[in-house]
Amino acid sequence: MTSLLERPWVGHMIALVAGALTTLTFAPFDQWWLGPLSIALLYGSLAHTSVRTGAFRGWWFGVGLFATGTSWVYVSIHDFGNTGAVLAGLLTVLMALGLALFYAIAMAIYRLVAPSRLDIIAFAGVWTLGEAFRSWALTGFPWLYLGSAHVDSPIASLAPLGGVYLLSLVVALSGALLWHIVAKRQWLLVAPLLALWLVPLLLPKLWATPSDTPVSVSLVQGNLAQLIKWTAEGQRTAANTYAGLTREQSNDAELVIWPETALPMFEDQARPFLERMQSTLSSNTALLTGIVQRDDTGHYYNSVISVGASQGEYKKEHLVPFGEYLPLESTLRGIIGFFDLPMSSFGTGNGDQPPLLAHGLRLGVAICYEIVYPDLVRQRAKDANVLLTVSNDTWFGHSIGPLQHMQMARLRALENNRYLLRATNNGMTAIVSPRGEIIAHASRFEKAVLNGEVRAMAGETPFTRTGSLPTLLLACLMAVVGLIFTRRERNKH
Repeated sequence: MTSLLERPWVGHMIALVAGALTTLTFAPFDQWWLGPLSIALLYGSLAHTSVRTGAFRGWWFGVGLFATGTSWVYVSIHDFGNTGAVLAGLLTVLMALGLALFYAIAMAIYRLVAPSRLDIIAFAGVWTLGEAFRSWALTGFPWLYLGSAHVDSPIASLAPLGGVYLLSLVVALSGALLWHIVAKRQWLLVAPLLALWLVPLLLPKLWATPSDTPVSVSLVQGNLAQLIKWTAEGQRTAANTYAGLTREQSNDAELVIWPETALPMFEDQARPFLERMQSTLSSNTALLTGIVQRDDTGHYYNSVISVGASQGEYKKEHLVPFGEYLPLESTLRGIIGFFDLPMSSFGTGNGDQPPLLAHGLRLGVAICYEIVYPDLVRQRAKDANVLLTVSNDTWFGHSIGPLQHMQMARLRALENNRYLLRATNNGMTAIVSPRGEIIAHASRFEKAVLNGEVRAMAGETPFTRTGSLPTLLLACLMAVVGLIFTRRERNKH
């Protein structure tokens, strides 16, 4: 009689549970230690499976991960996208089912290159390449990477060396080792597993040096209601709120930052107000704000502009599908309310925009979703000595999405050893150290001004210099070694 564990549906359910467990490794749960365990469960479920079954197991893992980890999409579609509950739920499920295909592809490839002796190495290599592929395919969705959960774990010091992909590779390798140790009693593998987690404790987290001169900053959080934001009433409320908070609590900060689309109007409409606002501040104060720009050709840009003692502007380069541009627009526009969101047809900025300048700071900007792209932020960090990200996470309500977003922003600060300023409409607004630690943050869902200091950082981490390429080449080598040994074993038979 076939044992229970050998039945295909049991393996599928194990993979599903493993995916759901992985969500618990991320904020706000922060159970990073579950990462190797969840991977061990998936890896074990793949043992001796065919390519087809491996693809199914990978897909079930992805369903478990995205159904639980990106459930916040429902809030955006239903609460703010004018879409009914049933249809919003269906679209959220379809998104999870679709994203899960990335893991189906990766695990199918793993089963193609998995030899009996080196499948641990092949697994970790293919896993890492799969994550990199997800950051690129269909404009990319680099959310819930395995390594993103480890900004506070013992392996965090690997982030300045190889970025999030190196963290993911180590966790995937650890999971495979753990399964062999527990399930197959291969005790010799305890040594490499311990080395993966103990050696990083000896490595420095800080590769860059802070300047001697601090710059005082004030991050203003308006906590404006999203549903009325773009009405005439919402525009008046936004202007009064940000003006009042800035005048009352900025403490003559050298740098005042308002979040993404803080003022729900075009830059040319807002300029008179911004100039009056600047006149009430110290002549030494630089004001930066997120705002929508428009040009003579009718294109809109999600931007950050400077007023006062600062220079430059930044137009968002990497847009959010459906939120800032609509794929297959001629087909989808008008079908449901979510496909007709205001300002959902933005233009893109150039990829070589210079940093914003203020008080000796060179600010590398990432607007909202851009902060989750490790190599995009790394390009900003090469020319900057401080990172700035502005966001409007109001779209995701009280869900876990904004907390996951904050965690990934922290990892970008650690990867590049840069102070990171994060100004949001309703949280989390925070100042992050070059070690990826939150120095200070404002309470969520409240009007607030967060005051603090940052310093320009000199020097680059290995990751800032080389990006993800070395890690991905290593992952590719691991997968190729697996393929070579697989062919040798098959030729023997």
